[in-house]
Amino acid sequence: MNLDDPVVADTVAWLERAVIGLNLCPFAKSVHVKGQVHYFVSQATSPEALMDDLIIQLNELAALDAIARDTTLLIAPKCLQDFLDFNDFLALADQALADLELEGVLQIASLHPQYQFAGTRPDDVTNCTNRSPYPTLHLLREDSIDRAVAAFPHPETIFEANMQTLERLGAAGWAALNVGATPAAPQAVDGIISK
Repeated sequence: MNLDDPVVADTVAWLERAVIGLNLCPFAKSVHVKGQVHYFVSQATSPEALMDDLIIQLNELAALDAIARDTTLLIAPKCLQDFLDFNDFLALADQALADLELEGVLQIASLHPQYQFAGTRPDDVTNCTNRSPYPTLHLLREDSIDRAVAAFPHPETIFEANMQTLERLGAAGWAALNVGATPAAPQAVDGIISK
């Protein structure tokens, strides 16, 4: 993990303060503490280039032992800033998983600074459960998910508990966590990179 990279530092801060700190994912702390989370910052500025990185990261994760790398956060700070474009990309990502014959081995979860659940307003604080500093594809091992779910008494309650946590926290509480992108980190705006 390269904390000198502001994108990685922002992502680790978000993971520690929001995901682990608010217990949004009760399974995250263990792999984080053990150093089993791989942070890959893609330099892609197009969906095609991001797909190339995704395929490499999927193959690498599948090839490695879970003790060395349990999960990967593929972070795309220069690509797919618009949530609808990012959401469209997810279908292609799932197709890549199928083409690589990794369905049932790995899965892809999505996180985005503008994440919005269907049927919610953009400013609904509950969307923050899936809001990360940058567009991020979370590559997970099915075996690890199965073990974590088996060890958690009622995994179906996680989603509802997260909604309640965010509603109690409120927008001001979320903002106080300071888990967004560092202003100096590179951002893509309409395909143009700015610093």
